[in-house]
Amino acid sequence: MDWLALSDEEWTAIRLSLKVSAVAMIVSLPFGIIVAYLLARGKFWGKSILNGIVHLPLILPPVVTGFLLLILFGRRGVIGAFLNEYLGIVLSFRWTGAALACGVMGFPLMVRSIRLSIESVDRKLEEAAGTLGAGPAWVFMTVTLPLILPGVIAGMILAFAKAMGEFGATITFVSNIPGETQTLSAAIYTFTQVPGGDAGAMRLTLVAIAISFAALLASEFLAYLIGKRVHIE
Repeated sequence: MDWLALSDEEWTAIRLSLKVSAVAMIVSLPFGIIVAYLLARGKFWGKSILNGIVHLPLILPPVVTGFLLLILFGRRGVIGAFLNEYLGIVLSFRWTGAALACGVMGFPLMVRSIRLSIESVDRKLEEAAGTLGAGPAWVFMTVTLPLILPGVIAGMILAFAKAMGEFGATITFVSNIPGETQTLSAAIYTFTQVPGGDAGAMRLTLVAIAISFAALLASEFLAYLIGKRVHIE
C-alpha cells in the first residue's frame, strides 16, 4: 500500500486546493446572498439579464470563463491594471487569482441554492416582524436569514465542491505553477502528462473523490432538512 502514500508535493496541492476553495466560498458568500435576494424578491429592469450573467459560467466552457478573467483581471486587464497600479494587487498567476476563478465558477450554484431558500420563506413572518417596528435590515437579519440558513450552508458546500474540482478556468487564468497555483485538479493533469505518473494521479483522484463526495452528501442532507422544513410549514 506504499503507493497510497502522498508526497510533499501532493500534500501541497491538496492544502492549496482547500485554501483556494475556502477563500473562494467565503469571499463570494456576501455577494451570493445579495444577488440571490435581488433575484428572489427584486422587481427591476434587467433582472433577467442579471440572472443570465450569474448563470453564464455554468453554460460557457470553463476555458472561456478563464480567458475572460484574464482579460479583465490580468496585469493589463481593465480591472487588473487598476488593482495592480493603485492597490498593488495582482491576481493573474497567483493563488488569489485561482480563488477568484473558483469563486466565479461556483457562484451560480451558491446563488441558486440561496435563492430557492429565500423563495420558500413565508412572507407573512417577515410582514409580522415589520408591523412590530422592525426595519427591513433587521427583519432580514433576525427573521429571513435564520430561515434560509440551511440553504445558505448548502450553497456554500456546493460552491466549495465546485471550487475543489475546478480546472479549466483556473489553469487558463493563473496557469499551473507548483506551490502557487497548482490545485488538486491541475496536479492530477500534470501527473497524466508524465511517464509513470499514473500512481500519483490515482492518489489525488481518490482524495478528490473523497472530498467531493463528502461535500455532496452534506449538501443532500441539508437539502433534505430544507424540504422537510418547507413541508411542515
